[in-house]
Amino acid sequence: MGKISVRYSRQTLALANPMSDFITALSAAESPLLGDGAMGTQLNARGIGFNQCFDQLNLSQPELVAGVHRAYIEAGAQIIQTNTFGANRFKLAAFGIAHLLAEINRAGVELARQEAQISGRAVLVAADVGPLGVRLAPYGRVRVEQARQAFAEQIAALAQAGVDLLILETFSDLQELLTALDAAHQVCDLPVVASMTFTRDDRTVLGDTPAAAAGALARAGADVIGVNCSGGPAQALRLLQSMRQALLAQADVALPRFSVMPNAGWPEQVGGRMMYPAHPEYFGEFAMAFCQAGASLIGGCCGTTPAHIAAMRAALDSRGANCAPLPEQASITIEAEEQAAQPEFPSRLAEKLAAGKFVTAVEMDPPRGLSAHKLLAGASLLAEAGVDVINVADSPMARMRMSPWAVCDLVQRTLGVETTLHFPTRGRNLLRVQGDLLAAHALGIRNIFVVMGDPTAIGDYPDAMDNYDLVPSGLIRLIKRNFNLGRDHAGADLGQPTSFFVGCALNLTPQDPLQEMKSLQRKARAGADFILSQPVYKPEHARRFLEEYQERYGSLNIPILVGVLPLLSERHATFLNNEVPGVSIPPLMLERLRQAGESAPLEGVRIALELVEEMRAWASGIYLMPQFNRFDLAAEIIEGLR
Repeated sequence: MGKISVRYSRQTLALANPMSDFITALSAAESPLLGDGAMGTQLNARGIGFNQCFDQLNLSQPELVAGVHRAYIEAGAQIIQTNTFGANRFKLAAFGIAHLLAEINRAGVELARQEAQISGRAVLVAADVGPLGVRLAPYGRVRVEQARQAFAEQIAALAQAGVDLLILETFSDLQELLTALDAAHQVCDLPVVASMTFTRDDRTVLGDTPAAAAGALARAGADVIGVNCSGGPAQALRLLQSMRQALLAQADVALPRFSVMPNAGWPEQVGGRMMYPAHPEYFGEFAMAFCQAGASLIGGCCGTTPAHIAAMRAALDSRGANCAPLPEQASITIEAEEQAAQPEFPSRLAEKLAAGKFVTAVEMDPPRGLSAHKLLAGASLLAEAGVDVINVADSPMARMRMSPWAVCDLVQRTLGVETTLHFPTRGRNLLRVQGDLLAAHALGIRNIFVVMGDPTAIGDYPDAMDNYDLVPSGLIRLIKRNFNLGRDHAGADLGQPTSFFVGCALNLTPQDPLQEMKSLQRKARAGADFILSQPVYKPEHARRFLEEYQERYGSLNIPILVGVLPLLSERHATFLNNEVPGVSIPPLMLERLRQAGESAPLEGVRIALELVEEMRAWASGIYLMPQFNRFDLAAEIIEGLR
């Protein structure tokens, strides 16, 4: 299509609304204006599948969309966003309805405007514009000018329909957002909120920092600079502080206003559905923090509901004029202090352990061949049972298997379950170790379990190279003191720090306790974040080991996930007891399994649950190691812990 030259504004459209001037409303407000929450997850909760076109519902099921708007207005939202996040030519073309672009966008505005007027409240209607769903050159085949025209086409339709402002949201590519902002300035005079989403590393997918994004958007003329989607309120607050502090330090940039609309935490898959952990009350608490950090517009994104918005409304109303942004100089000081005090959670496992949750991890072996269907089926079962993290072993027993990086990636992408990558030092030189770490980080793997690894002499290829440049404590030190600080072993800059959460191995009932304690101390000094232990069948011995360690070396302030290997039969237990180093099973347990007969696997589950209860006082979680792919038993143990 040709270049769009027609310009639209709220003034020329002259639609009556007591809050038609968004910027004036922001300036006059004593506390942040309150936006709405998620549209997509609310439509999904009302029975619409994620594989359907949500934007088309403006035409096919308008009352469904109107109901979501109505619920947010009743919850206290002062700004509602149109159901047009994906109503651009590229995304609509995927559903074969690109020809309905203008009609879908116009209907989206009319539905929101209708509900705002019916409510009798002062409610602004914001046009919701999301990314195109395609990559821009040089990372994709869509040229910048093509993208600009696509944005202009959608924004012109929305402006002509009579919105009060534009919200460009959930952009992970800064260049794409700048292109959308430029298109908006070309076709209308509406105020623009430009909002980006960030990864767990506080960077965009393409590596831009919040400070760099804020500077670029401010120079490009965004009226409000925002953070949305990303993780939960804690990360959004940290990102807001970083953006504001960066712009305060730049004399050549006028300080814009800021918006914050986070997800209801990082999503987790439970029972085949994506669930968000942050409760409404939690959002209410952060409403005040957002205000004091300088936000002028707040709301919610994925996973948030009218209840979350109502909680934020109540929090803002309870404080009134007391919820005022901090003075700029004081803000810099407090932001720096809060940012320094803000704990970094590189993974959900790290966050749960820091919060004191008793976590469950389950080990899975990669498949021997090309098919990962059985593994994903087992992982799905564990996800439904509520597992916190799935550990993926690397060539267990030195047998050839699929790369654990691939398995971790499959599990995380397919099921949304976080993984821990087993990372043996054996068989890797220093060059390969560092390349593999970069690969793992690029795949979104953040939990790394460092081990020595099984010697190749016991496996499929006994003559294979078995050398290594680093012992486990050395690798832990490399990750924590080099990679997580943004440099490699030689001191060269990596471009940005990694954010690995690093675990180490421990035998709580060793043959040589003193040697095991010395090894543990080296790993602790190197910076290990968590511990996975070998299977424990004598909790009293494990407790004594830890007590003696404390007497010799001081407190061990590292969370321990104690190993639990469910016993399947008397024969299975006898084999472990006699042939697996470090495993000692009491005679009473062997007798219980013998008497259980065919029900021995269920008796093994009961034994495992009893062991866990006995160790809860000092353990931070359990590390389940089901053998022979008995993930059903692992699921029973996880559910039994509830």
